[in-house]
Amino acid sequence: MGLFDFIKGLFGGSAQVQSGPTHADVNPAHDQAGRDQTETSYAESIHADAGEAVPHEHSSPQNSSSNKVFRERKASKNIVLRKFSYRPSTVATPQEQEIVRHRPYKFAVPGPHTGEFLDLSQDADERWLEYYGLPTLATPDDLADWFGISIGKLAWLTHRMRDGNRPKDVKDAHYHFQWKKKRSGSWRLIEAPKEELKGVQTKILREILDLVPAHPAAHGFVPGRSILSNAVPHVGSKFLLKLDLENFYPTVRYSRVVAIFRSLGFSREVSIWLARLTVSAPPWSLDAPKKNWEFWQLMPPHLPQGAPTSPALANLSAFALDVRLSGMAKAYNLKYTRYADDLTFSGPGLSIPALNEFIPLTSKIIAAERFFVNKKKRKIIRNSQRQCVTGVVVNEKINVSRQDYDQLKAILHNCVKTGPQQQNRNQHPDFASHLRGRIAHMMQLNPSRGAKLLEIYQKIRW
Repeated sequence: MGLFDFIKGLFGGSAQVQSGPTHADVNPAHDQAGRDQTETSYAESIHADAGEAVPHEHSSPQNSSSNKVFRERKASKNIVLRKFSYRPSTVATPQEQEIVRHRPYKFAVPGPHTGEFLDLSQDADERWLEYYGLPTLATPDDLADWFGISIGKLAWLTHRMRDGNRPKDVKDAHYHFQWKKKRSGSWRLIEAPKEELKGVQTKILREILDLVPAHPAAHGFVPGRSILSNAVPHVGSKFLLKLDLENFYPTVRYSRVVAIFRSLGFSREVSIWLARLTVSAPPWSLDAPKKNWEFWQLMPPHLPQGAPTSPALANLSAFALDVRLSGMAKAYNLKYTRYADDLTFSGPGLSIPALNEFIPLTSKIIAAERFFVNKKKRKIIRNSQRQCVTGVVVNEKINVSRQDYDQLKAILHNCVKTGPQQQNRNQHPDFASHLRGRIAHMMQLNPSRGAKLLEIYQKIRW
């Protein structure tokens, strides 16, 4: 590979790639063995159409067959991603069995003929509910009893009686809306649930979503994982490839959320109600800085940024994405992790020439999974530069960036000199706890620097 080809690869140039695979929603209810088998088989099939061997994890850079693979990557100009097949494990109820002559439960959907109703509570899969230890809920009445509220209040929380299950105005909504400007100049809508809805969503999170494991590559908002666990796999790598998913939460729409709850074993009826409780459809009259595409893409029901359930549901919606990208990473001897919408790949120098092929393949997978890459945030960082993964330096060991350390040290010194009130510029309600949290984070990454910061903190007069 010549210098021109390498430089072109760094900026996204690639060999010609055929159209991507059709999408199939992935059931997050897989055991670990099933995940590993899927990832391995996918890795082995990436280059099957090009007639190439696939390097395994135990292959070394000196392995002659592996070197041959990477030398021949440039010659593979028609790369085909095989269809990511998925067979649902839930049991479908025959349509004729769903049509009943009596109302099976409150708010049942009318059937095709007058006097008929659809009973969508019969297709729960108790195998998965029992496997994850989830509550057995089949009807809206079961769901209301589980929340400890009336069926009327449950319908009110889902805007069941409103056109399109959407509030008529901001006052009628169950969310507080706030626009925040991004550093890029665009706008982000924060949708924070009001007290009653937040209580319901917290119960869904704690007693349903927290019991379903995310993919091993996902580290954001996953119990027992953190920005530190997301950074550790990439320590000492020759390069980092960092990608960012654009508008991560708004991309996850209502239909995908329904599919997630269905895959956990809940009936369609309960899945629909759970999805309506965890998505947001802002009123058409919502004020916005600009009525442009940023505003209109938020109008379909989507995961709200600000709801306690959104991070867990976003992780489950990206389960198939994590499976496929993990398989891709294994095929190229790379490591892959994801923290919310930040995707990180790393590997040895041997893999660098293959980036002009790897990047477009990765983009195809992301697009096939109905997500979008923010091309402006794509970065390739060599080990001669400072390599940061979710704010953690990973060049030779886990460390904190000098800039972050100096900034926090200056804030602490000013707190000692002029008092903490003047330094609380972001109006943190508990500024002392905020500073202690930042110091604890520094101490976890670099104990000696963290100890120096703690010594300064203890001199502050609160």
